[in-house]
Amino acid sequence: MAAVRTERGLDRLVNFSDATVAIAITLLILPLVDQADDAARDIGAWIGANYWELIAFGVSFLVIARFWITHHRIFEWVASYDVRVIWLNFAWLLAIVIMPFTTNVLAASNSGQPAVYALYIGNMLLASLSMQFIAVVLRRSPELVREDAKESMAPGTGWIADALLFAALVLAVLFPKVGIWWLFVLFLQGPIVGVLKAVRGRRGSVS
Repeated sequence: MAAVRTERGLDRLVNFSDATVAIAITLLILPLVDQADDAARDIGAWIGANYWELIAFGVSFLVIARFWITHHRIFEWVASYDVRVIWLNFAWLLAIVIMPFTTNVLAASNSGQPAVYALYIGNMLLASLSMQFIAVVLRRSPELVREDAKESMAPGTGWIADALLFAALVLAVLFPKVGIWWLFVLFLQGPIVGVLKAVRGRRGSVS
């Protein structure tokens, strides 16, 4: 007998995910909260001494926010779910839960260790790939998707972001002096997508 999938079950899955993200994004700030007394005594000196921790917090906050936006967009398609969606979503949540730890490791190690950058960016890649595979499952299982959402489910450009994240991971390991700033290669996603659309448009006009 097939398992029963209800709207309440889907709501619980999404609400559990949202709660986990909220906890993870809150945990990012706790190491800085512990230093509030030092900051109050001399905020300028405190910022100068902890600028790397502030950068790590800011980058990770934006990363988790971006991952949540992608998760929200994809689950707006969903009318039902199956065991594949559940476990891929847990893989995504695993990456989100680990992120405060990888952020603290990054903040505590400003010495250009390749393994630290591999841990940090590799965890981001896990989160990104998990969401891509959820999107693949949904595209291949139209019974799980709302009728009014199917038109917006054309194969996306997420794989480009995954490839760029992998490139940033490799570059950060090979050239650790640049460190997490290799993540700026993600800004190439827009130009690459534009070039691919132009190429497809030319092929379509020729045919």
